[in-house]
Amino acid sequence: MAGFSVQRYAPERSAWGRFTARDSVVRRLDWPLLGSAIALSLIGSMLVYSATRGRDSLTHGDPYYFLFRHALNTGIGFALMVGTIWLGHRTLRGAVPILYGLSVLLVLAVLTPLGATVNGAHAWIIIGGGFSLQPSEFTKITIILGMAMLLAARVDAGDQLHPDHRTVAKALGVAAIPMVVVMGMPDLGSVMVMAVIVLGVLLASGASNRWIFGLLGAGTAGAVAIWQLGLLDDYQIARFAAFANPALDPAGVGYNTNQARIAIGSGGLSGTGLFQGTQTTGQFVPEQQTDFVFTVAGEELGFLGAGLILVLLGVILWRACRIARETTELYGTIVAAGIIAWFAFQSFENIGMTLGIMPVAGLPLPFVSYGGSSMFAIWVAIGLLQSIRVQRPITA
Repeated sequence: MAGFSVQRYAPERSAWGRFTARDSVVRRLDWPLLGSAIALSLIGSMLVYSATRGRDSLTHGDPYYFLFRHALNTGIGFALMVGTIWLGHRTLRGAVPILYGLSVLLVLAVLTPLGATVNGAHAWIIIGGGFSLQPSEFTKITIILGMAMLLAARVDAGDQLHPDHRTVAKALGVAAIPMVVVMGMPDLGSVMVMAVIVLGVLLASGASNRWIFGLLGAGTAGAVAIWQLGLLDDYQIARFAAFANPALDPAGVGYNTNQARIAIGSGGLSGTGLFQGTQTTGQFVPEQQTDFVFTVAGEELGFLGAGLILVLLGVILWRACRIARETTELYGTIVAAGIIAWFAFQSFENIGMTLGIMPVAGLPLPFVSYGGSSMFAIWVAIGLLQSIRVQRPITA
C-alpha cells in the first residue's frame, strides 16, 4: 500500500543455511566495513614485516617471525569474527554474564603469579611458545556487552523510553569493577579507552545528561587526585612530562616521540619506499611493530600511504555509525556505539602519540599493530557490528 513500508524478518534457518541462502548472511554483510578491516590488516602485515625483518634480537634470526605471527593472529581474529556472526549478537546477549565473569577472572589472574610485566605494565599472562595474553583487551568487549544488556533490557521490552537512574548506576558498576583492576596493573592506556567506551555507551543509551556531566566532572577530579597523590608510576609520569615538554630528556623519556616525528617527517608525500626507510631499517624507533607502527607508514609510504590508513579507519567508523543508526533495537545501537567510541579513541591516541599531540599510552593501532589479544578483540567487535547489520529487519 502506498505510503507504507512493510518490514519482514528473514525466516529461521539452520546456522549453515544462514550462510548459504540467496538472502544469506554473506549477502547482507557490510562489505565496505569488512573490506576496510581486511585492507588495514594486510597493510599492517607489510608494516610489521618492515619494522622487524632486520631486528635479529627480536626475530631470533628469522626475518618472517613477526610477519607469520601477525598473519596467524589476523587469521584467528577473522575466524572469531565468523564465529561471532554465526552465533549472533542476540545469542551472545544471553551469555553476557558468563563472558563478563570470565573476563574479570582473567584480569584478576594478571595480579597473581601468572601475570607478567611488559613495558612497565603488569598486564599480561604468558602462555608459552612466544605467545602471551592481555586480558584487558577482551574486557573492552565485555564492558560494552554488559552495559548494553542492562541499559537496553527494559527499553527493548517496551517498559521504558530511557534507562532509569538505578539501571545506569548498575551499568556503571559493571564497568567500574574491571576498570579498577586494570588501573591497578597499572595499564592507564586501557583505562582511558574503557572510560571513553563508557561515555559512548551512555550517550547512545539515552541516559540522563546529568550522568554524562557528572562522570566528566568525576573523571577530571579523579585524574587530578591521582596526580596529586602520586599514584602513577614513575614511567607514566615521565611519559606525561615528555608530552608536555618534547625537548625534555630527548635521549630518555622523550626519545620515542622524537624519533617517531623524525620518521614520519622524513617520508614526505610519497615516502621513501617500502622497506627503504632509514629510521626503520636503522632501528631508531622502539616498539615500532606495536605502538609505533604508524611511523613505518609515515616514513616508507609517506603522506599518501599514511592518509590511506586514516581513510580506511574512517570508512570503518562511518559504516559502524550507519549500523548503529539503522538497527531497530537499543541493544544493538549501544553495542555499535561502544565499538565506535573504542575504535575512534584508540586510533586517535595511537596516531596522535606518534605525532606528539597525545601522550604515549601504549595503545595499539587497530588492525595494523602487531599483537594477538588486540587483533582478536577488534575482529570480534567487527563480528558484532556485522551481526547487528545482518539481523536487522529487512524493509521491502
